[in-house]
Amino acid sequence: MPSVVVSAGVSITYESFGDPGDPPVLLVMGFGAQMLSWHEDFCRALAGRGRYVIRYDNRDCGLSTKFDEHPVDMGKFIAAVSSGDIPTALAMVPYRLGDMADDGLGLLTALGIERAHVVGTSMGGMIAQTMALASPERVLTLTSMMSSTGESEYGQSSPEARAVLFTPKPADREGYVAAAEKELVWASRRYGDASALRELAAASYDRSYYPAGIGRQLGAMILSGSRADHLRALRVPTLVIHGLDDTLIDPSGGKRTAELVPGAELLLIPDMGHDRPRELWPQLIDAVVSHTG
Repeated sequence: MPSVVVSAGVSITYESFGDPGDPPVLLVMGFGAQMLSWHEDFCRALAGRGRYVIRYDNRDCGLSTKFDEHPVDMGKFIAAVSSGDIPTALAMVPYRLGDMADDGLGLLTALGIERAHVVGTSMGGMIAQTMALASPERVLTLTSMMSSTGESEYGQSSPEARAVLFTPKPADREGYVAAAEKELVWASRRYGDASALRELAAASYDRSYYPAGIGRQLGAMILSGSRADHLRALRVPTLVIHGLDDTLIDPSGGKRTAELVPGAELLLIPDMGHDRPRELWPQLIDAVVSHTG
């Protein structure tokens, strides 16, 4: 897969699908997840509907640039945030969501794309929102999926989902793949598929096992704060998608996002959790195609 330099010291690995002459759609992935989580079949199906689809690895994930020179002690970081010692927490984390948004915009620039439709999921939704806020002239439309606004009172995780999210996975391949089944706690109750979770975990492990990046991405989310005031002034056409089964980011996060962005459309999907089950791809792709049309 090709990589491009998007800023000093940062290269981003990406993959594209479809005709470059079609309207470009940039897919932004979430916390700790490689571009593989935008399933290749999903990308090809979206491209088949007349879109030029680009998926990529965020920094500190997959095959994009890793920030090994900035190790984060998660215990100390969480202790600093919990105690309100924000200056100490800030000093631990080398970047924010704004820097991750610049990566996505830099990728578009490197590909010669002036403006694109941006679709982000989970943390990727936060990054996509930040792109639209920072450079609205470059974002044709925004789709924020299973995400939130950065306000702590919205989109909270259930205790069970939070426990799975913050439990370190085994370092060996067999244990890592088996542990993926625990993510059923936030998947669609109707369509949750343990075998699909294991398959993605195996492919991700083989491609780039890199747990060190998780702490820095988490820090970027926590320390970037609320986007609420800025979202009230956003004038980019916005679609908000959220699954009603989502326990990792409660649907209140999506509802709040749609409430804040003027003219935003809200699509709440029954039987969808914090995942994109294959059975719901037709509905999701229809929604994205309609919004980006």
